[in-house]
Amino acid sequence: MFASNTSNLQEEANYIESVFSTYLYTGNGSTQTISNGIDLAGKGGLVWTKTRNVANSNWFIDTARGGTQLLRSNTTEAQFTSAGTSITFGSGSYAVGSGDLNTSTQTEVSWTFRKQPKFFDVVTYTGDGTANRNVAHSLGSAPGFVIIKRTSGSSNWCVAARLNSGDASFMMLNRTVAQTSTASSWFNGTTFKVGTSDWPSSTGSPDFFGYDTNGTGDTYVAYLFAHNAGGFGLTGTDNVISCGSYTGNGSTSGPTINLGYEPQWVLIKNATTGSTEWILLDNMRGMPVTGNSMYLRPNSSGAEGGYENFIAPTATGFQVNSNDSYINSSSNTYIYIAIRRGPMKTPTTGTSVFSPNATTASGGTPITTGMPVDFQIQAYRTATTPNNSRVMTRLTGVNSTLVYATFPYLLTSSASAESSLGNDAYTLAWGNTGFQVPAGLGGGDSVYWNFGRAPNFCDVVCYTGNDVSGTSISHNLGVVPELMIVKSRTVGSSWYVYTATTGNANTLVVNSTAASAVRNVWGNTTPTSSVFYVGATGTGTNNSGATYVAYLFASCPGVSKVGSYTGTGTTLQVDCGFTGGARFVLIKRTDSTGAWYVWDSARGIVAGNDPYLLLNSTAAEVTSTDYIDTYSAGFEISSTAPAAINASGGTFIYLAIA
Repeated sequence: MFASNTSNLQEEANYIESVFSTYLYTGNGSTQTISNGIDLAGKGGLVWTKTRNVANSNWFIDTARGGTQLLRSNTTEAQFTSAGTSITFGSGSYAVGSGDLNTSTQTEVSWTFRKQPKFFDVVTYTGDGTANRNVAHSLGSAPGFVIIKRTSGSSNWCVAARLNSGDASFMMLNRTVAQTSTASSWFNGTTFKVGTSDWPSSTGSPDFFGYDTNGTGDTYVAYLFAHNAGGFGLTGTDNVISCGSYTGNGSTSGPTINLGYEPQWVLIKNATTGSTEWILLDNMRGMPVTGNSMYLRPNSSGAEGGYENFIAPTATGFQVNSNDSYINSSSNTYIYIAIRRGPMKTPTTGTSVFSPNATTASGGTPITTGMPVDFQIQAYRTATTPNNSRVMTRLTGVNSTLVYATFPYLLTSSASAESSLGNDAYTLAWGNTGFQVPAGLGGGDSVYWNFGRAPNFCDVVCYTGNDVSGTSISHNLGVVPELMIVKSRTVGSSWYVYTATTGNANTLVVNSTAASAVRNVWGNTTPTSSVFYVGATGTGTNNSGATYVAYLFASCPGVSKVGSYTGTGTTLQVDCGFTGGARFVLIKRTDSTGAWYVWDSARGIVAGNDPYLLLNSTAAEVTSTDYIDTYSAGFEISSTAPAAINASGGTFIYLAIA
């Protein structure tokens, strides 16, 4: 018998983070390398770039045509070149020149699509004038969305979008008009159809629409997107891209679209009504469950907008949150492309998902984390203020733009509902590799604990209460949660904590020193690898109409450990399975009163004194004690530690991150 090797399986599997990236950067007017981890040089693909803060075109550059050949989706012009506006494709990055993709001080976003069967393909071809010509592709499945552009001359950007009926809806990416026609059986697994000058000729689309997809001697490029074709994850069956349609209801409680995953990128267009723009959203710029969605428009050179909350991502799809005609007019048909949130791959190092940063920097100072931040706890170290231990979360509204943005936060030491930092708090707050110190918090001596969501390590879930005990809430942790922290965003209510050690009938409270107590917070039901359970009204986790945020953690080998220990009153080594010691340690006594202690390597986990903060308190940092010490496999509890950390016979839970 051969032993299974999960690590090798993981390396061989396909993951969304290997084929798609949203990357934010600021132009420098020279050259710049965008390290997004995508192999374009070896695999091929497309880079789509848009300036965010000022008007500039949507630029399309792909490996099939070459890094100097430019197209703009908001114009009808042919392919062209422009000095300095180019891309050099790399194996895990690409470089931009000094031109329109990299103008000094301008903020940019790029979306990279790597060629991969059952995700994306780029095809170039020369027209032959044949009606209903079939053009071969290597997508490995029937496409759900196709964009075609003539490169040798002026033409519209032709779009065939899959409807849920299986028909194709024909539109134009560079225009706001409604669909011009539909066709049956247009998509198949090996080819896509083009016409003579119209596309396809069988639809009878009039020439003035400019459908030009197969003119004799003309050259074309086609971008093909798959639909629910599987091909990803350890089993090779996970979907990462979905193309479909929904019918608007004209309400701010719009349709819910079930994708089977949480999206990170969504493109939407009204197919029924003209003069409605294409809306492009992603979670790096800001696609929160509440608050303003930061949107761009493929049909326009206009700067980024963010006036309202268009859609709310869920663990299994998204809900339309607006009655704007662009996304939700009553009885109108809307087409969409959605791409799965990553990462899908289980992390193997703590530095890829967690970064502690201690700083005295003033507002606007960039701080490097080396990873995208999904939620952050900021705590003042020296000031005794009610702002101690402030929690901010990408999914609840933190985004990367100054204009239109508000930034909600919760306080770990308080039962208060969510408050907001206001419009001037952040500028380009959370990028791909770090964040900027917010203006409203700068100048103090602070520590930031930065967490990234990843399978087997951490997940964040937002939901609305319904007052039904035992209600299941979907999550994407991928394993059974061992630690869950839930807080109401809209109702004054404590932070309730589930641990595998204390069980589903008990709870701890972050803003309290109380011992574990029996309370029907979790519906008396143990969570699973796909859902967790909440109680009814009055339990603090499921009041009808209240909104909640949940932070879920699990033990991930070599990365994190959720565990428990029994105190000895003497030196105690806690083995977490690490090799370089813990960089973050959270401890709480469960059988008696005790504070929520936090240590981190940014402030110092050393052989001598180790500064700690308390999540349940606004007290300043304590620097004069030596309660924990370094230990390569995890952390060591000192014999000098108090009963709240190491009482003989006491029981304690902890979260440690390598």
